[in-house]
Amino acid sequence: MNSKNKAAAVKLLILRIFVYAVIIFLCALCLFFFIMLFVNSSRTNSQLQRGFTLIPGGHFFYNLNNAVHDSSINIPRGMLNSLIVAGLSSALTTYFSALTAYGIYVYNFKLKKLAYTFIIAVMMIPSQVSAAGFVKIALELDLDNKLWVLIIPSIAAPAVFFYMHQYLKATMPLEIVEAARIDGSGEFATFNRIVLPIMKPAIAVQMIFSFVASWNNYFLPAILLTKPGKKTVPVMIAQLRSADYSKFDMGKVYMFILLAILPVIVVYFILSKSIIKGVTSGSVKG
Repeated sequence: MNSKNKAAAVKLLILRIFVYAVIIFLCALCLFFFIMLFVNSSRTNSQLQRGFTLIPGGHFFYNLNNAVHDSSINIPRGMLNSLIVAGLSSALTTYFSALTAYGIYVYNFKLKKLAYTFIIAVMMIPSQVSAAGFVKIALELDLDNKLWVLIIPSIAAPAVFFYMHQYLKATMPLEIVEAARIDGSGEFATFNRIVLPIMKPAIAVQMIFSFVASWNNYFLPAILLTKPGKKTVPVMIAQLRSADYSKFDMGKVYMFILLAILPVIVVYFILSKSIIKGVTSGSVKG
């Protein structure tokens, strides 16, 4: 190997080491806040007041017991309410968006382009614009303090529809649907048994996004859910702002925040295998 090849190899090695170092640094930076959350949730209030440390405090289950049995904030009930709203919202959003995308993609009718354009136009409208009217109607119809008032409107999700439609165009040829019709398959049977399995990566991606968005939603639940037994996790976390800071048990607060993000992490790990496939295959013509 001559000197030029050796110099090129050394430069390549240095560049590779630099790239790996940057990646490791960014990963450590992203994980640092989660690590600190776990560490702080294991420390008592007096230990937290002493300052920063990476050493766990050994009071994890003590804080967990205090958080779960807090008399002012019913954490288990709030997490259950959030799981119901986020779980059903993500499932309904992805299913009906996929069904709408399938109908627009497969069928040819006179108003097809108009329907597609209308849905995309709705996507451009900020949710806060329509929220005021929705809240007014919900209050007039006495629909407050009902979880399903947050679930049913989530079916209409133009952004999810657009992603599903683009995914179908990229991955599913129309010949598959035509072959299923020739074999005598009904339209809903074709969609549920043939199309949905093809769209599994896209559905997994959008379920994660929809679940996180619904789990973190604060605006509408804060207005429509006023009874303590109906409140969701974001509303309960917001209640901590009005609490007396002199009486704060910060260990319990950190534990509450940890419990609030755990379901999102669990859902992500369950569906994470399909994320990369769903993101990439929807942008590349198959």
